[in-house]
Amino acid sequence: MPDGRYDIIVIGSGAGGSTLTHALAGTGAEILLLERGDFVPQEPENWDPEAVWKHLRYRADETWLGPDGKPFRPYTHYCVGGNTKFWGSVLFRLRREDFGAIAHVDGVSPAWPIDYDVLAPFYDQAECLYHVHGEAGCDPTEPPRGPYPHPPIPHANGMARYVETLRHQGLHPSPLPLGVRNPGEADGCVLCDTCNSFPCQRHAKSDADVCCVRPIAGYPNVTLWTNARVKRLLTDSAGLRIEAVEVSRDGGTHRVEAPLVAVSCGAVNSAALLLRSATDRHPNGLANSSGLVGRRYMAHLATMMEGFHPFRKNTDVFQKTVAINDFYFRGPDDEFPLGQIQSQGRTHGVMAKTAYPWVPMPMWAYNAWVARGVDWLAMTEDLPRLDNRVVVGSDGRIQLQYQPNNVRAHRRLVREVRRMLRRLGFWLVYAHTNHNTTHQCGTTCFGTDPTRSVLDPYCRSHDIQNLFVVDASFFPSSSAVNPGLTIAAQALRVADHIKKTELAVTPTTVTE
Repeated sequence: MPDGRYDIIVIGSGAGGSTLTHALAGTGAEILLLERGDFVPQEPENWDPEAVWKHLRYRADETWLGPDGKPFRPYTHYCVGGNTKFWGSVLFRLRREDFGAIAHVDGVSPAWPIDYDVLAPFYDQAECLYHVHGEAGCDPTEPPRGPYPHPPIPHANGMARYVETLRHQGLHPSPLPLGVRNPGEADGCVLCDTCNSFPCQRHAKSDADVCCVRPIAGYPNVTLWTNARVKRLLTDSAGLRIEAVEVSRDGGTHRVEAPLVAVSCGAVNSAALLLRSATDRHPNGLANSSGLVGRRYMAHLATMMEGFHPFRKNTDVFQKTVAINDFYFRGPDDEFPLGQIQSQGRTHGVMAKTAYPWVPMPMWAYNAWVARGVDWLAMTEDLPRLDNRVVVGSDGRIQLQYQPNNVRAHRRLVREVRRMLRRLGFWLVYAHTNHNTTHQCGTTCFGTDPTRSVLDPYCRSHDIQNLFVVDASFFPSSSAVNPGLTIAAQALRVADHIKKTELAVTPTTVTE
């Protein structure tokens, strides 16, 4: 007998799983939300760079294997809210053109099975749910749209001066769309220097825990299991439906059942779960008749850059407010897209020492260095390649077989950022490229052809009738903007579909 039976089981409480659960909570359906980790405690270490960056206090305590077979510790977090607890809350919509095929210098970014207009109303809902601040009409690449739910976060004094100079360079800086809660109010965001990569001690960052899980904590039909690791999905004898979920929790193994299961573990772990759930009828893993589960893994090409001036101390506390999309669709010298530029949160000395451990400097020198710098991010689209994939070994361990592509475009973008920062008067420009596992996507892509995709346009498996995968796994392409808002918008769209088809209730607009 099962330990429990529910109407819906959602596995993973990140941007996809929490948004989906929040959207379905009002239907009255009995929902079990399973989270591998626990709540992140509110504690002084939340904002301690040494605890977060040196001691990796909140990072997943496990290793994966890289393409060379060597172990590495991935940038991932098992907790309520998942990686959203540590994101920088940059919540962009994909550009309208991102939904179609786009030629890049190193290949083609494929089209999606839906277009921008299909997702637009769910983008509206997701921006309300995640308290997005921005300003319409400033970004030349942004599709026509209504106003943002909240006004943009004002630039700090130093950043405001840089924005004016950037305009004189002929660029079109625009406000970053940011998800922060109640800035300037007693219980709201204080615009501190510990946002991206830190959990918010005030719960004022728009993460999935704060925006989706906590508001439904009192719903009698929603059950949250923390410290619950899903080991396998179990199918019926015909192999056509998920019959139960096998969960490791409290030192024992539990079997829970539901007629509907949504996997939302993140692109790497969702693929790994499907591969680990192989059966005689599905020897290559569940939902994998196409052979694409785990394949087409993508992660943005990202280079952190800092403009440094020895006599110009940076007094801005919150500087993560500027986006530059002038090179999103084409570079200055050719027709190919290069990507996006964003200002970033302040780098702390211990973070610089982590990135440049070989530099023979004491910590006070690292602190003095970053105090005279302004931080930026250059981000380029990664293209889907079949050989970039998630593999699960015989011991159950994850191996990420990944080589970056579209590298030429990224180098050109980095060159443009160097030029931009030099024109802003910085004496030196430092660059650090880190091939980590943030912005992971693409391992169970959606589409209309079951031989060329894993999921249908509503993220339902082509092979398994009652299985959905709702996280960035479904992305056919990665675009060059942060994926979080698109994950949330598609989760809301999937929730509406489930309400109509599985629960036979009238969809309603999601509010906070």
